[in-house]
Amino acid sequence: MAVAIARRVRDGETVGVGENSPIPTAGVLLARRLHAPSVRLRLRSGDSPVPGTVAFIGSKEFFDFAQRGKLDLFFLSGIQIDPRGRINLHVLGDYERPRRRFPGAFGSAVLYPIVRRVILFRTEHSPRVFVPELDFVTAAGTPECVITPLAVLEPDPATGLLGLASHHPGQSVESVRAATGFELALRPGAGETPPPTDAELRVLRG
Repeated sequence: MAVAIARRVRDGETVGVGENSPIPTAGVLLARRLHAPSVRLRLRSGDSPVPGTVAFIGSKEFFDFAQRGKLDLFFLSGIQIDPRGRINLHVLGDYERPRRRFPGAFGSAVLYPIVRRVILFRTEHSPRVFVPELDFVTAAGTPECVITPLAVLEPDPATGLLGLASHHPGQSVESVRAATGFELALRPGAGETPPPTDAELRVLRG
């Protein structure tokens, strides 16, 4: 997942990463080492994983920065993701009497529509995550893609619906579709995700 994310990062971008997002952080740092040395990484608070590589800003400053249009790329996730890439971070079940309640939006409803590019990521790819209808809409927007342990999904520009852009090594169109709770069309050129190269793995692990 980190390698797939790294390949999406463009040189010169200003990239924001949330406080609890180690996979996107690793992906952005990998991109900086390999092909995007001028990327500027903004991380909400916390401690620097690699000293001197990250600019840390508080929550208020982070959102002010984004609302001024200075954030090119950001990463979001959700306990549920629907066919249009909308996310749920609030509840499972009825909002008033939920089966389970989660921490909530973390400002995602603001960031999703205003950041130039948003990549969704989720470490579980299953029908309980990828659902035909959300129990609660926390944030809506159009992602550039969704990256999971199984595949990369991208929206169809005509319909806005997510489709299968590539399946990771060891997976297939059928296995990804079986793990998705809604119909998944194939995007043009859909095939296997190129596996991590030796150089990518060496830098990532080091």
